[in-house]
Amino acid sequence: MKYLVLFSAILLSACAGNKEIGGAPNLTVMEGGLPVPDDAAQLANRGYVIGPLDRLTVDVFGIEGMEERELQVDSAGRISFPIAGVIDAGGHSPEEVEAMIRLRLQASYIRDPQVSVNLKETLSKFFTVTGEVQEAGRFPAANGTTLLQAVARARGGTEFADLGDVVVFREAEGRKYAALYNLAAISRGRYDDPPIYADDIVVVGDSTARKMFRDGLAILPALTTPLVVWLQN
Repeated sequence: MKYLVLFSAILLSACAGNKEIGGAPNLTVMEGGLPVPDDAAQLANRGYVIGPLDRLTVDVFGIEGMEERELQVDSAGRISFPIAGVIDAGGHSPEEVEAMIRLRLQASYIRDPQVSVNLKETLSKFFTVTGEVQEAGRFPAANGTTLLQAVARARGGTEFADLGDVVVFREAEGRKYAALYNLAAISRGRYDDPPIYADDIVVVGDSTARKMFRDGLAILPALTTPLVVWLQN
């Protein structure tokens, strides 16, 4: 909630004087959508990357004692598997860990091991949904999650929710950003459903939030594109 109050105060201060949103010293309006977080940009083509405390299911087909084993990654990003020993899984995709285990087993004279590694539960990468939603909380940041899906994970808005006031807070490029979205506009295809990444905070507004944004929105066209700002310290 503190992020929502901060963003609203900045918007209102920008609008109080010359009716130009870029006028406040604490606010810079950005062109386009939210920037992608640095780590997400680097790993965009690799899918999910295993993190500390994630739970994995490792299966070596046809090898007794190695089928459907559930393992938890330790705080240093490591797992231990029979014969293969300790594997540095953190920072690698499940497919990369499969290859590591396969090579270790082959080195121990297991012929053509068929290895699969699947994510059972993530405890390392989450986004947060709060505000006027049915079940506020932290949710696993699966690759490809969008804003509409994130709000759905929180079981949608409450009866008081104004889905025209949904704010996403994000840190990227060493800066803090906020973006205001209208879920109805996204659902109607007026603009793209934006991706949600680990550590994002999604705040679903209510009638109070709408009032706080009122002056800022009054000088903008209908929210058919997201309003993205850089929050300066």
